[in-house]
Parts: sequence; C-alpha cells; structure tokens
Amino acid sequence: MKLLILDRDGVLNHDRDDFVKSPEEWIPLPGSLEAVAAACQAGWTVAVATNQSGIGRGLFDLATLQAMHDKLQRLLQPLGGRIDLITFCPHGPDAACDCRKPKDGLFRQIMQHYGLADLNGVPAVGDSLRDLQAGQALGTRPWLVRTGKGERTLAKGGLPEGTRIEPDLQAVVQRLLMEE
Repeated sequence: MKLLILDRDGVLNHDRDDFVKSPEEWIPLPGSLEAVAAACQAGWTVAVATNQSGIGRGLFDLATLQAMHDKLQRLLQPLGGRIDLITFCPHGPDAACDCRKPKDGLFRQIMQHYGLADLNGVPAVGDSLRDLQAGQALGTRPWLVRTGKGERTLAKGGLPEGTRIEPDLQAVVQRLLMEE
C-alpha cells in the first residue's frame, strides 16, 4: 500500500490564525487539490490527520467540520482525487488526550484503519513541527511544506532528522512520483 498522510490546514487549505471555522473559510491552497488527485491517480491512498481544536474551543461543531470535509471531497472528485480517511483531534491544547499532535494518536488511528503494524517510510506532510513529530515514533518520513506555518517552522529549526522540505504539497507529490 502506498500511503500518504497529510495535515490539513496549511497543507491542503489556507490556514488562519483565528481558525478555519466554516466551509466558506475553507479555501484550498493553489495546486493542493491537483496534487492529491495526482497521488490518487498514481495509486496512492491519501489520509489526513488534523488537529481541530476549534471544536473544543466552541468555535464550530462536528457538523460544520464535516461540511468542510465534504467540500474538500466535492472539490477533489472532478479532479479524480479523494481523501480516503480523515482523522481529527477535536480537543483543545490543554486536554489530556492522546490524539492531539504532536502525540501520535491520529497516526495510530490511521494504522489501525488500514491494519498496518507500523508506518515505516510513510510520507507525512505538515507545515508545523508538531505535524512532523506526530508520526516520528511510528516511522513516518517527515516532509515540511513552506505553505501555512511552514516558513515559521523552518525558521525556528529543530526539525526531525531527515525532514524533506518542499515549497508546497504539489512539489511533495511531484517528488514522490518521480522517486517511484
């Protein structure tokens, strides 16, 4: 199985400091949907692992989150792409959950869903350090995109060893397809 794990905000869509709170605020980044479609057409299974603390903070509800994800799928469909699985953490930063990145709970959910023993070598794409750290213990290959918070993350340093850096998701997918 060729599995690709993506963060959502800042990788697939524009991020906002005040949170993406509605389908209207969920705006895809240029080339991100085409990148997912290209990966799908090349036989990759695409999953998303995303912190969505706006739910825990009372900024939006589960139905609104589902509407955002429905919009994502609706926009991908005519391009020949789809997100096969979306895992999310609805908790705020002070919750004692195991699913909020940088913890690995969302990645463990993905492993369980696909019946995998580990995620060795699975590319995991994010724009923040916690995105990259979340899959590290399970063996993912970290990819940092410069979109979203990526430039700030890069400037802070401390990236996991072996982190690959690309301008955006489209560049990541092009590189993955080229390396196959």
